[in-house]
Amino acid sequence: MTTPAILFEDGEALVIDKPAGLPLDPPRSGGPSLADHLDALRLGFQREPAPVHRLDRDTSGCLLLARNPKALKRFSRAFEERLVTKRYLGIVAGEVTEDEGSILLSLSKVSTAKDGWRMIAARRGKPAVTHWRRLTTRNGLTLVEFRPETGRTHQIRVHAAQGLGFALLGDPVYGDGKGADRTMLHAAALGVPREGKPAIEAVSPLPADFAALGFSDE
Repeated sequence: MTTPAILFEDGEALVIDKPAGLPLDPPRSGGPSLADHLDALRLGFQREPAPVHRLDRDTSGCLLLARNPKALKRFSRAFEERLVTKRYLGIVAGEVTEDEGSILLSLSKVSTAKDGWRMIAARRGKPAVTHWRRLTTRNGLTLVEFRPETGRTHQIRVHAAQGLGFALLGDPVYGDGKGADRTMLHAAALGVPREGKPAIEAVSPLPADFAALGFSDE
């Protein structure tokens, strides 16, 4: 079991390169999760680091961990106050023709016995804002840069499907689940400002499954 690569490290923070397919919490059905790696990620510290935010199981890339409770509280506040800069790369199943734009669609959670839960665009939902930019189009697919202002559950996935009009490739909930072995979303960069010390800055290289489809982060 290979411990995720470390992209940033200091006395109060780690940013790891979370691989696609690794959930943060132990699955009910069993199997590996980030929890299995936290002891190794102590790296000599007394406490195990704790995730500050969440990434879906399928989403790869930058995940911030706090090494003590005070840091966890400060970093969590930075996320709540929208001080954190986040850059995602996603492959959508279609050819986006516009160069860039912003998606403002409030989101709400719905649940049915048949389909389980999902997020939907709803006027009375929680406000959600995502800025996007088209990077490359190849073979009917488009590599898109997403910069979310808010951090709602499944925000980029819903905004891609309903705001751009094209779901993320491989997304089984908001798309048709075809074309890839996972939902093609990657947390490429993360920046967290800090008082009295340099900001946390981390960049995750583009995963191999993006490159296999002919895309590069340029």
